[in-house]
Amino acid sequence: MHLSTKMIHGGISEDPLTGAVSVPIYQTSTYRQKKLGQPGDFEYSRSGNPTRLALEELIAELEGGVQGFAFASGLAAIHATLSLFQPGDHLILGDDVYGGTFRLLEKVFAPLGLSYTMVDAQDSAQLEAALTENTKALYLESPSNPLLKIIDLEKSAAWAKSHELLTIVDNTFATPYLQQPLALGADIVLHSGTKYLGGHSDLVAGLATTNDEALAEKIGFYQNSIGGVLGPQDSWLLQRGIKTLAVRMEAHQKNATAVAEFLTKHPAVATVYYPGLADHPGHAIAAKQMKGFGGMVAFELVDESKVANFVESLQIITLAESLGGVESLIEVPAVMTHASIPKEQRTAAGIKDGLIRLSVGIEELTDLQNDLDHALEGK
Repeated sequence: MHLSTKMIHGGISEDPLTGAVSVPIYQTSTYRQKKLGQPGDFEYSRSGNPTRLALEELIAELEGGVQGFAFASGLAAIHATLSLFQPGDHLILGDDVYGGTFRLLEKVFAPLGLSYTMVDAQDSAQLEAALTENTKALYLESPSNPLLKIIDLEKSAAWAKSHELLTIVDNTFATPYLQQPLALGADIVLHSGTKYLGGHSDLVAGLATTNDEALAEKIGFYQNSIGGVLGPQDSWLLQRGIKTLAVRMEAHQKNATAVAEFLTKHPAVATVYYPGLADHPGHAIAAKQMKGFGGMVAFELVDESKVANFVESLQIITLAESLGGVESLIEVPAVMTHASIPKEQRTAAGIKDGLIRLSVGIEELTDLQNDLDHALEGK
């Protein structure tokens, strides 16, 4: 099946008991056991639930993994994945990762003995310089959040393997529709299912998958032991959202390309970051490893002092955290999603106080352009 067909018919796409074309919401905490010590396929919903399993099978199939895992949030998925490592281990990660990922490492795992180094993962020299004898993994985002840096995943995964490191890729911005990191050499793929996979800003979820049986067993152990699992209601919603991912992503990136080009020509805009633009440093790599360039755009104004007035003046585009919904969402990372990263580190990574991140929705394009134009002109 083609990927867009798998999104509808992949995994467990119907109820094996009744033939229902929508997997039921199994709203239960536990399951009857007919004999002592001999549970069936399900025994307790933290350990497994039929609705969640349908979603987990689907994300594994879409990403080319051997097993999928659904969590209560993207950070819960990252937490379970980082639990693979031990005190004294060291990670290398991109310097403009999501602020919540940084906070989890800095405030939760670093006190437990896990160390990390943030580098510009586009620069192989910086990767080499960060390598230590205790380095165990390379953690990447591509496109990155919020600067939309593009990492050559195949090259990076090959480098990691040459040093016996795991490669972990947060694929939230691209989604499996546009990019499959496991096929490019990654070992673990993560998603905030809250974003494009759900697509309607009505759930919070996280997903993980791997193509390694041993890693899958370990992640499954931590999923069950830590317990941050996704409930059946949200599992059903997320699977339903994925069914329309292909058509939504096509609409998102069509609008995003036009919005990025509009912004580059606007006199009030200083810089635009979008991998679909020919002058973006990662354009050629993105064209090679992605099916399209996604729906995220970042930009800076000529006059940084006007940022607050600009984002507050928008009428159609909503000032809010999160991304990937059918509605356009805008935010200022330094104040919102990346505020947990110290200012010096943000600035060094290129995340300026006036940087604006725009998740381009699927509204009528002219309405979005008019909304941006009026706010940029201060009308």
